[in-house]
Amino acid sequence: MAVVRRLPKYQRYLSELIKNGVQKISSRELSQKIGFTASQIRQDLNNFGDFGQQGYGYNVNELYKEINNILGLKRTYKIVIIGAGNIGQAIANYTNFEKLGFKLCALFDINPKLIGLKIRDIEIMDIDKLGPFIKQNSIDICVICTPSSQAQKNADIVSESGVKAIWNFAPRDLDVPDYVLVENVHLSESLLTLTYRMNEPELLKNNVMFDRKNL
Repeated sequence: MAVVRRLPKYQRYLSELIKNGVQKISSRELSQKIGFTASQIRQDLNNFGDFGQQGYGYNVNELYKEINNILGLKRTYKIVIIGAGNIGQAIANYTNFEKLGFKLCALFDINPKLIGLKIRDIEIMDIDKLGPFIKQNSIDICVICTPSSQAQKNADIVSESGVKAIWNFAPRDLDVPDYVLVENVHLSESLLTLTYRMNEPELLKNNVMFDRKNL
């Protein structure tokens, strides 16, 4: 999974190289752009096949297509967003997801003031229609952007309705069946990791870190 989580970064940088007209690149040149070592790049890519040629490097277009295939981007995924607040609307307005093959089919919310409104011509629907909509439209991925108190209830509904994957922005862990995949995006945890890194030099300087021998 550590390698898999690095693949989207490869995909993003290769996309930029294609936009800039770059046709081939060595692992050393790619390492300078992406921040991984050349050895790490070769090891990561070798997990999935032999994509480069010694003395030539990587064909950027071919490598980009191969990584897209590995990431499952050969097909279109139907998604719905639960929670049409700030985060839900921001995701709905992010058009790059469509370019990658993610089709937003609907948004759902409990707030009557939002129901019936449209974001990029996509209607915000009543949360009561969530389960039937998922079944009728064969939705692949559900994006949960609700408050913590509502997240598990919605996860139960979409799991029972046939969704196989949840992208969870709610600030809580979800209890779902084994056949449902969950990818958590906990914004506060990411922010707190950042503040730790900001203060780490001072912690080390003052010997505040735990002594393993005393644990």
